[in-house]
Amino acid sequence: MNTILYKSKRKITMLGCVLALGGLYSCKEDFLDVDPQGQPRGEDFFVTQEHALQSVNAIYGNLREWKLAAFANLAVTNIASDNADKGSDPGDATFMNDFDNFTFTPTQFILNDYWTGQYQGINLTNQALDNIPNISMDQTLQQRLLAEAKFLRAHHYFNLVRAFGDVPLLTRVPQTPEEINPVRAPKEEVYQQIIKDLQEAATVLPANYDAVNVGRATKGAALTLLAKVNLYQKNWQQVLDLTNQVMGMGYSLTPNYNDIFRISGENNSESIFEVQALTLPGNCGASNIQWAEVQGVRGQFGWGFAIPSENLVNAFEEGDVRMDATILFRGETTPEGDKIKDDVPNPYYNQKAYVPSFVTRDCGYGKDQNMRILRYAEVLLMHAEAANELGMTSEALSSLNMVRVRAKLDPIETATQQELRNIIWQERRVELALEGDRFYDLVRQGRAAEVLQAAGKQFTAGKNELYAIPQRQIDLSGGTLTQNPGY
Repeated sequence: MNTILYKSKRKITMLGCVLALGGLYSCKEDFLDVDPQGQPRGEDFFVTQEHALQSVNAIYGNLREWKLAAFANLAVTNIASDNADKGSDPGDATFMNDFDNFTFTPTQFILNDYWTGQYQGINLTNQALDNIPNISMDQTLQQRLLAEAKFLRAHHYFNLVRAFGDVPLLTRVPQTPEEINPVRAPKEEVYQQIIKDLQEAATVLPANYDAVNVGRATKGAALTLLAKVNLYQKNWQQVLDLTNQVMGMGYSLTPNYNDIFRISGENNSESIFEVQALTLPGNCGASNIQWAEVQGVRGQFGWGFAIPSENLVNAFEEGDVRMDATILFRGETTPEGDKIKDDVPNPYYNQKAYVPSFVTRDCGYGKDQNMRILRYAEVLLMHAEAANELGMTSEALSSLNMVRVRAKLDPIETATQQELRNIIWQERRVELALEGDRFYDLVRQGRAAEVLQAAGKQFTAGKNELYAIPQRQIDLSGGTLTQNPGY
């Protein structure tokens, strides 16, 4: 078994033992089976309480991995949407244009990266869930660690089912031939497992942690993700009930929208779940996250990919402070004092991924920048959407307007149900811009073909609502895995 050590001095301590699987089937490639030096052998692991902590910490550490934080993630979320373009120099990473234009095929390696990155996380969670119950340790900690692993497994499966639909569903370390080479489970079954994991996690996870453990999954994170899963299934009463519960847990909107995305604003009162990152000079690989670097201003800070589209720029209402906090304009000076050069290749960059120049670059640009996954503004917008669908107009307007007022916009006073539905959808677009939801929002709303074709993309209805199953995985399965329609 290959092992990787993760270490950190703040946020979550990342000391983990990671089974290095590139996906479901890489156990067949025995060239990976190298005896690690100075690290515990597989048969000596999952023995102590410290091993239990290390195994769950490794799941968190894996969230920073390239396949989960960089090109693959940006391609299937932001670049595929009308909110972002490929960006960077025209000749750099031209394969990313396949997601901008919907010209990718099943052999596109980015699809395989996204698939294997998610399943690597699932493999880690299943190892923890299978083995931690057998360790003699503090029972309260044991149950909490298992709940954290269930939340993280649900997170990975939610990413997979949104992207691919039916996917292999494994809830333990593979033992039988069928589990080693599984078929695709119906998406309904995958959603049922996600809901089960989140419900069980929510009953155990604490509402908050001490300073040493900030960044771990909380009860609020489990309930918020559970509400989001129900949102995708149009279970409006469940969404309303769950968001009401989260709204009573003490979260609040950050007064200044720009502050949410600065390092000083990490894990604040609006934050519900973030991927933790930290520069560790002398041990840069331990917390190496390239999410910000990949999107940083080309030729000045980073690589310049996944830039805001002109379509997104035009989507903001006049006076919406979120535009300046979301989009870095060529030639502007940021609130933190950085002048964006006048000759950078692209007119716009993602300001949510911007890290001021005064932050250390000992391990490269942006390695301290957390990835925001869930925040309270989305809870309010989910609550508004569910309330509107249930005919509860006043409740919908109340939650919607909390978000709008923070953005320095006038509140909405009255609207029909359809008008309010469109307003809420638009509010999701600009509030959560470049945070990975726009493409999947359009799909669940049934508007993907209409909106993306109008934006000039070669989106094919009945096909591109789902991504192609990676051909690499179909080949490794010997044909057990099947392809999505149209590919």
